[in-house]
Amino acid sequence: MGEAAAFFVDHLVNGQHTNGFGEDRDTTVQIGDRSYVIDGSHEGNPLFLGVQIHDKTTNKWSIPTVLGTGPKPCKGYSAIVLKQGRILVIKKGSASDDSIWFLEVDSPFVREQRKLLGREVVAWSKGVRGNAEKPIVISGPSGVGKGTLITMLMKEFPSMFGFSVSHTTRSPRCMEKNGVHYHFTDKTVMEKEINDGKFLEFASVHGNLYGTSIESVEVVTDSGKRCILDIDVQGARSVKASSLDAVFIFVCPPSMKELEDRLRARGTETEEQIQKRLRNAEAEIKAGKSSGIFEHILYNDNLEECYKNLKNLLGINDDAPVNGVEVEGINLPKEHTVTKKEDKIMIQETGEATKNDMIVLDLSSINGGAPGRTRGIVLDTVKSS
Repeated sequence: MGEAAAFFVDHLVNGQHTNGFGEDRDTTVQIGDRSYVIDGSHEGNPLFLGVQIHDKTTNKWSIPTVLGTGPKPCKGYSAIVLKQGRILVIKKGSASDDSIWFLEVDSPFVREQRKLLGREVVAWSKGVRGNAEKPIVISGPSGVGKGTLITMLMKEFPSMFGFSVSHTTRSPRCMEKNGVHYHFTDKTVMEKEINDGKFLEFASVHGNLYGTSIESVEVVTDSGKRCILDIDVQGARSVKASSLDAVFIFVCPPSMKELEDRLRARGTETEEQIQKRLRNAEAEIKAGKSSGIFEHILYNDNLEECYKNLKNLLGINDDAPVNGVEVEGINLPKEHTVTKKEDKIMIQETGEATKNDMIVLDLSSINGGAPGRTRGIVLDTVKSS
């Protein structure tokens, strides 16, 4: 084996981080009585940065459960303590879409997960510029017309909306492509990612797992589109309990008699299947109206009118833009120093052959967070005089 790569390690001195070789492959951030050590690689996955915790009151070390997808190890990074139990990690020499990360160590999400799991938890999220429209969760019983409504949205505004690609552990069928129809994965891999909090919702169907990962939704959002999730009430309940901030819409038929007529008009199911769907629909409608999951209830008694109401809920009118805005990366100089002042992070370019420009990251309006994206970063460049 070759010699391990050296890491640039940043040390906080009077609020300023400076580059320098460290003999250790880690950097330590102190928050209260706890030290968070961000080291070379995660114990369970060497492809991502690892985290260890030292509690000064007990003098004990622990390796927390790490939720979300973390950054890959790099040759240097800065770690800056922020409010709300977050640590900003800035990678050096990374691609523009991989330079800013947030490690949540005592955020509301982490505290809730710590309580649920009964053990130490930290969570990663990637930092991105700007904001994005909330994903849309649409639920409703079979035959209510939600698929038709979604198709109408996608046809009228193809560049505004997109679907996430679900994961499954079943084998691909004829003509199915990995990453297009599904993300086909191994059951043990998917089970671990579920335990790591990387899935919004999942279910076991005939011995195979199906689910929607947080990353699959964020990828659609990063592309400048608004992600649509067409899932049942059980799946919507799981999404509601997650950290994803979404709009929840339930589509109802005008009556059970009307729903039965629509199912029969399809002519694709037996009487037994129709009765089963009607029983399931009745339970779903009851849950949809009383669960507190859905902020909006749409009644599809007239398709065109229901579609108009759906567009109004989503803030779409005749003047609405037809193109989304893709996430822009954050290009950082390879050599720099980092200082923090309130909610602003100043990144000063260093080196003899540089322009010595300064990049300012304004974090005052960040939103979202682990285990998805932290959005709302505002970037400004201050040119050297």
